[in-house]
Amino acid sequence: MSKLFPTATLRNRAPYRFDIVGSFLRPEALKQARRQCACGECSMEAMHAVEDAEIHKIVEKQKAIGLPAVSDGEFRRTWWHLDFLFELIGVELRDTDTYSTQFKAHMHRPVTLEIIGKIQWPNVHPFLEHYKRLHAEADGYPVKFTIPSPSMLHLITCVRTAEPKLPAIYADNQEQLFADITAAYIQAVKAFYDLGCRILQLDDTSWGEFCSEEKRALYASQGVDVDATARSYVQMLNDIRAAAPADMALTMHICRGNFRSTWFSSGGYEPIAEILFGGCNIDGFYLEYDSDRAGDFKPLRFIKDQQVVLGLVTSKTGELENKQDIINRIQEATQYVDINQLCLSPQCGFASTEEGNVLTEEEQWRKLEFIREIAEEVWGK
Repeated sequence: MSKLFPTATLRNRAPYRFDIVGSFLRPEALKQARRQCACGECSMEAMHAVEDAEIHKIVEKQKAIGLPAVSDGEFRRTWWHLDFLFELIGVELRDTDTYSTQFKAHMHRPVTLEIIGKIQWPNVHPFLEHYKRLHAEADGYPVKFTIPSPSMLHLITCVRTAEPKLPAIYADNQEQLFADITAAYIQAVKAFYDLGCRILQLDDTSWGEFCSEEKRALYASQGVDVDATARSYVQMLNDIRAAAPADMALTMHICRGNFRSTWFSSGGYEPIAEILFGGCNIDGFYLEYDSDRAGDFKPLRFIKDQQVVLGLVTSKTGELENKQDIINRIQEATQYVDINQLCLSPQCGFASTEEGNVLTEEEQWRKLEFIREIAEEVWGK
């Protein structure tokens, strides 16, 4: 029993009291292997062998540090989202002059997605093999897997553009586009479930943008009805949750940008709280709350029975926060959400892309030890 919160209890289903978003800093051996493979200096098989070796190490580290479920650190990916989306039928990766989001410091390679045909699940998707290998590596230990949220495909191709519009194949039929994306994701969820996946997290930056008054004004000026789009995104998520097996935890992580420790949007959750928190039936939200850019906890009043994973500890820097400050913020959040609907994690992963955030691996693991210590004090061991 927790001395700080007498009614607080442990939790044996995802999201967990001590949790992560998913990605980890890529070890130098992995970065080197990927560079060499890109330049033709080593084979794909050799690179995959390095990935396997490094994922083995990081899975063991996650177990040792006490995480209730382990990820593969997204070590087989270049981007947190594009790698999954451009493997869908009807989607292609395109080079572009400028990236669709403008980060406040470093910028990454300018690429985007284009819808060129009917959106469909391909049945043979590289991420299924990624999951199978992680599942085997975990050897019976609970596994957490992440993919981009379905809204990201629509956002990137139809909203985050100089002139927002539907792709030609879906002209004047946005509802069919949403239906096809939903159908593809329902098949994807089933495919992961059939391989043993019971914890699937949908990563999403659309809601971070819809929190931003600046972004909302920009999109409105371009003819985008932000609230109507948000409701369509929630409907997709609800349809996917309804089709998913009851024993699969389906959660969502909301982010305002995390490339190389930077960000691209700011604003509290109030503009989207009633639509998302009050209307979305997923099992839990991983919410960025490590800076003033995320606002206060008042929007959490719309939370129903979902778990809320408070991202109070930043993954952007290696400096540890003050433990009492974090505990005080958890206490503050209980004004709106019961202590047993709250969990704790970093605000995002440590490497949303293969470049990674600006901190060391040692600092990364210390952050997780710090979160575990706080979780144990708040909810018990």
